[in-house]
Amino acid sequence: MNSDVKYFVALFVRRLPVFLIVFLGFAAAALSAAMLLPTVYSSGAKLLIESAQIPGNLATSTVQVAASEQLQIIQQRILTRAILIDVARAHDVYEHMDDMSPDEIVARMRNDTNIRGTSGRNAATIMNIQFQARSAAISANVVNDYVTRILDQNVRLRTGQAQDTLEFFKQEVDRLGAELDRRSAAILDFQNANADALPTGLPFRMSRQSTLQAQVDQFLRDKAALIEQRNRLIEIFETTGQLNTTTTANQSPEERQLVSLKDQLAAALAIYSEENPRVKVLQARIAQLEETVRAQSGVGAAANGTTMLDVQLAQIDARVDAIDAQIEQAEGELAVLQDAIGRTPANDIALQALQREHNNIQEQYNSAVQRLSAAATGERIELLSKGQRITVIEQAVAPTEPTSPNRPMIAIGGTAAGLAAGLGLVFLIELLNKSVRRPADIAKGLNITPLATIPFNRTGGELVRRRVIVLVILAVFLAGVPAALYAIHTYYLPLDLIMSRAVARLSL
Repeated sequence: MNSDVKYFVALFVRRLPVFLIVFLGFAAAALSAAMLLPTVYSSGAKLLIESAQIPGNLATSTVQVAASEQLQIIQQRILTRAILIDVARAHDVYEHMDDMSPDEIVARMRNDTNIRGTSGRNAATIMNIQFQARSAAISANVVNDYVTRILDQNVRLRTGQAQDTLEFFKQEVDRLGAELDRRSAAILDFQNANADALPTGLPFRMSRQSTLQAQVDQFLRDKAALIEQRNRLIEIFETTGQLNTTTTANQSPEERQLVSLKDQLAAALAIYSEENPRVKVLQARIAQLEETVRAQSGVGAAANGTTMLDVQLAQIDARVDAIDAQIEQAEGELAVLQDAIGRTPANDIALQALQREHNNIQEQYNSAVQRLSAAATGERIELLSKGQRITVIEQAVAPTEPTSPNRPMIAIGGTAAGLAAGLGLVFLIELLNKSVRRPADIAKGLNITPLATIPFNRTGGELVRRRVIVLVILAVFLAGVPAALYAIHTYYLPLDLIMSRAVARLSL
């Protein structure tokens, strides 16, 4: 057992230069990185998304965006390429920015920026913003710049949506108002063009039609009676050669009126005295009519029977012509009424269609006016910041201590990695080495037992040369690795930028 331990110790001592090269290389690189990596400061701010200041049952904002959705919108707008480049150049965030491409600046800004929100049911929505920079002032300034842009973006987003909504409903009200005026004008034009056949006047036209039809029927009966009277007069004259004027049917109107007045006078004398005014009036009218009748009788006596017949026939014909004129006038009006009544159903349907379209536009217009009022209220709410808003509850301040790098951890980790890598390399070399290094290997490999073994011993000069070479290599590693890292960091690219590029490529 002791011989095996001594054997492995001897092997390790033999491979000690290899172990030292690897171990010291890792340690030097880790220590150099720990010393050369720039100091990183992290600053943060906390924002709160508050609910609307005015109860929704009294007045509501026209901007209805959920808090989580609002966080996502703002985050995407803040992390746009233009804003990130503008912020980086405004605050000179990175050293040697002139050597960085815009894509690299955007990638590093997004990598160094951390925006996250927390929300939940019955819980407030909070946005945390953090940024890592090479100095405390830059970190705080960038976060405050982000906060200012977020507040500005939120105000512009909400007021812009409210104003767009208000402008939309203004245009909608104007459009529907113009359409409503056009529909009203169309209804008015239709009513003016069909004023004689509108549904509202149908009852009057039907009543007038019935009245005129009754008048026409009466006119026809009167005309038939006159024609019958005329034919009878002609028949009597042709049979007897004279006219019987004593009959009531052949009396003139004055004679019939005279008979009627005499009857009235007889009835009045049975009740009143001869001094009564009514009786005197009747007597005066009777005396006047008697003079008229005597005059007519004298003319009739002077004339022959034919002349009397012609007079009566002329009177009947004049009355028939008057009745014909009245019938013609009534039938003309009936024709106009019939045409209007016939056109009324079609006009009613057309007018109902126009009115229905007008009512639909009116309902849309009323709804648009109500929504316009709500949009105006919503815009006022947003302009006064009485709706959902973002407030700063914790302003970003310059940190007093850096957050990274953890230099002791980097140094210890690099040293531990070098130790593990050195031991692993030594183990791997010995594992792959199949040469004979002790008597047990001869017995195991050849299956024989040697009588004696002669070891290989180096001369003193060989040992010195070997040790010098190992020391030179170790010195090169100890001095060269830090020097190379420093040169790369100073004259080529900073180590943090190289690391960020490497991480970006590995992520791809």
